[in-house]
Amino acid sequence: MIRGASLLAVWPVRVPGGQGRAWFSVAVTDDELLAVVHETVDAVVASFDGHDDWGLSGGRDGQYAADLVADSAALFVLQNAGLAVLSEESGRSGDADLVAVLDPLDGSTNASRPLPWFATSICVVDGDQPRVAVVHDHASGVRWDAITGGGARVDGALLPRRAPVPLNEAIVAINALPSRNPGWGQFRCFGAAALDLCAVADGRFDAYVDYDVDALGPWDYLGGMLICQETGAEVADAFDRPLVTLDHAARRTPVAGGGEAFTALLAARRSESDR
Repeated sequence: MIRGASLLAVWPVRVPGGQGRAWFSVAVTDDELLAVVHETVDAVVASFDGHDDWGLSGGRDGQYAADLVADSAALFVLQNAGLAVLSEESGRSGDADLVAVLDPLDGSTNASRPLPWFATSICVVDGDQPRVAVVHDHASGVRWDAITGGGARVDGALLPRRAPVPLNEAIVAINALPSRNPGWGQFRCFGAAALDLCAVADGRFDAYVDYDVDALGPWDYLGGMLICQETGAEVADAFDRPLVTLDHAARRTPVAGGGEAFTALLAARRSESDR
């Protein structure tokens, strides 16, 4: 994979006089697109150098100053590469066909504590299909990426496809709490869906279930979803809605895993009453 590659080295671009804005002038390959997403994440990492305000921004409920710092750094790279953006923090910008779905800082409450489970997640969507994704764990520095049909990697190493485990042996990551134990071995609730899903992909968790109702936007799960899928895991909305959406107001209830455990957890989540 390519990290830190110059955007201008990846694409021939034109910049209108005085505008400082670049756009794609050639067909974009998956590898080129992934390189730009890695550069975007590198920019977010750099934006935290010397950053010491981990408190609330005052802009809206639950928004932190670090969310805005990360968003600004990511937007600069993505927009100047000619991508449209759907960001949790700043909404939709641009009208390009390729849309970067961005969570600048997933788990920002964890970051404010500090609890070491927070990430930047980006998934580029083309039409109604994800193309590439990158999730970066800011606490550990570990980075996952995926290309649709091209597998998923962690720090450049290809992730193997994993055999599913029985539900009663599974360690399941969750968001919120179920009304009853669905039969898992153990559960964990860490507070950053992007990292939870990556942990399913690399085998630290066996499944993921969102037990909240319409709490997660597409930026929360799309990056981790593609990484999971490229390791053979199944990912579905508990209520049969399409997970790939570019509606900023849309919320979904993802469930991820494999084999009998995934089937059982999906059925159990669907049987939960609204909470």
